[in-house]
Amino acid sequence: MDDARVEGVPAPPRAVGILGTGRVGTVLARLCRDAGLEVTAASSADDPAAACAADVVIVAIPLGRFRTLPADLLRGRLVVDAMNYWWELDGARPDLDDPTTSTSETVAAFLDGARVVKALNHASVWELENLAHPPGHPDRRGIAVAGDDAGDRAAVAALVDAMGFDPVDAGPLAAGVRFEPPTEIFGSDATAGELREMLDRFPRSQRGRVVARARGEA
Repeated sequence: MDDARVEGVPAPPRAVGILGTGRVGTVLARLCRDAGLEVTAASSADDPAAACAADVVIVAIPLGRFRTLPADLLRGRLVVDAMNYWWELDGARPDLDDPTTSTSETVAAFLDGARVVKALNHASVWELENLAHPPGHPDRRGIAVAGDDAGDRAAVAALVDAMGFDPVDAGPLAAGVRFEPPTEIFGSDATAGELREMLDRFPRSQRGRVVARARGEA
């Protein structure tokens, strides 16, 4: 992958751990390796210690299983939440379908002490497999990044850039609700500019109005 960097985005972390070796986890691992990063992946049957010791740990397991994550090993780590809630697979989960909070905030509360950033969840597998390009490529797509610490968002933005996508700063972790299913962004395979417009439109969307009412913002 081209070593050029998006202006203002720092160099990416050199070591990436991935928890989850399904289709998404496998594609993310390949993208990281293509970017010249050191990758350690672990499935649910593996010892996760080595993956959890990386500079950044991407979690790509079904969201309904987030309580199986090794919270002790992830304490203090920068964790990228690439998970999504699917009621068809996860069953009815009020804790994951609560419009007063984002699913990443629920994950962060469980991973006490971890630095959780939401990213990479809204891209389709097809996008991840086919639309990773160097900076400036006309077909490059955007990836939203939400987290409460600006430095952590910048680190994940650098990783997203290295993987072949334009990072879009979505703000605090609570803003992750703007690109969970079933929002406009989810699965849209949009450019960075289109993503920014969708983020801005979210409050006027049906899901945005539901969230605003639940949070007492409407």
